[in-house]
Amino acid sequence: MLITQLKSKETIEALAKGKTVIINCHGCKEVYFAEHEADELQKDLSGVTQIITTDYICNLDNLKLQLQKHTDVIDAADTVLVFSCGVGVQTVAALFEGKRVYSCCDTYPLPGFQGVTPLNVDCGQCGECYLNGTGGICPITACSKSLLNGQCGGAKEGMCEVDKEMECGWERIYRKLEKLNKLDNMKYDTPKVRNYCNPNAEEPII
Repeated sequence: MLITQLKSKETIEALAKGKTVIINCHGCKEVYFAEHEADELQKDLSGVTQIITTDYICNLDNLKLQLQKHTDVIDAADTVLVFSCGVGVQTVAALFEGKRVYSCCDTYPLPGFQGVTPLNVDCGQCGECYLNGTGGICPITACSKSLLNGQCGGAKEGMCEVDKEMECGWERIYRKLEKLNKLDNMKYDTPKVRNYCNPNAEEPII
């Protein structure tokens, strides 16, 4: 089992910049999601142009199908907020390469069945989601060494030194942040990354 806990209201409000689309995932019964709390919080967010509630957004083909009728409003949005586990956030971020896609939840493990995703992405269930600072690519699962402070230096021609068949996670993160014009995110150390989007942080990195 997994549990997705909402980030603080202040953090989520800071994420909702410009025209904002919200995607809720209510599909996987192996994941506990605070539906009522999320609904109440979303009512108070400004700039929200559409709230989409669907299921199994970790399945890319299903996600594309479910979002077909919302293409115009998503194309017009500046920000996409995702209320799901980390796998769902990564799937949405991969689909909308040029969009600001942010996680509104932290994912924690619980004993029991974990569920199955057909994708090559995973959620480390660390309870302190880094996806908002790394372009929607998880440094814990995309990097063989789960490094949080950047590339180790062992990658060769973009491939991981531990797994020669695997792209270097931090090179992927760099390319994604470059596309989003967010390379400044790479300048921050781990404590500041942990505090991204915190309005009281000295230098929030969103």
